[in-house]
Parts: sequence; C-alpha cells; structure tokens
Amino acid sequence: MTEAINDHDIQRILSCYSGDAVLVTPSGVSEGPDQIAWFYEHFFKGFPDLHVTAWDELYDSDNPAVTEWTFCGTHTGPFLLPDGREIEGTGRRVTVRATCVTHVEDGRMRTHREYFDQLELYSQLGFGLTELEPEATPGRRR
Repeated sequence: MTEAINDHDIQRILSCYSGDAVLVTPSGVSEGPDQIAWFYEHFFKGFPDLHVTAWDELYDSDNPAVTEWTFCGTHTGPFLLPDGREIEGTGRRVTVRATCVTHVEDGRMRTHREYFDQLELYSQLGFGLTELEPEATPGRRR
C-alpha cells in the first residue's frame, strides 16, 4: 500500500481494498472504489509530490493493523476542504504525523481509518484558527 501511494498508482491502491471497503479520514468517509479513488486523486492533485513513510507498527497483530506514519508534500495544486471550499496551492511544504487502523478480510482492506491532526496540516499551509485565509501580515505570529 505504501509503495502504491508513493507511486500515486490509483489502481494498485484500489487493489489493496475490498470491493465494499470503507475509508474513514478526518476529511470524511469514502465508500467503495470510486469514492476511495477520488480521495487519493484529490490528495495527489493538491500535493503532487506526496510521499508517505510508515515508521511504526503499534499493535502486534495483522488484524487490526495499527501503523504510525508521516505524509510529506508540497501544496501546489487545488485542495478541497471538508466544508466544500477549494484552496489553491500555497507552495508550502507540509509534514504531518498520522496513524491508521486497518481491518483486513481475505487479504484486502475492508475498513481503513486514518487519523491526522487537521490543525497541524492547515497551520503548515499558513492558515489561522478563525479564518481559512493565508496569513499575509509580515511578522505576525502563528
């Protein structure tokens, strides 16, 4: 899965999921291959150099698999927010820590839950807490 994500290979990513899989992220719920593909395409569009690194398996079991990982990328493309607004590329590089819990049936992911701090992501993109507008004031503390 990590290699497929790093290669931005949607078909290989989808081959890791069962046909009725559910992907749950801070951005929302994706059910089935079309919605799951859209989720990854969306991230690859906003972060064309997106790269993930899995660095620790927390739970010594195959089911559920619990993994900590980091995703890095440069925000150069449009990125859709959970409220439906789209923000244009900021040119900022992000590194966000995350974890996921994955339930596998018959060798494919049935449910995949990703957890990451949206505030960490949005702060690195240059947005404040009250408005989703890039901070432009020189010397303003973040």
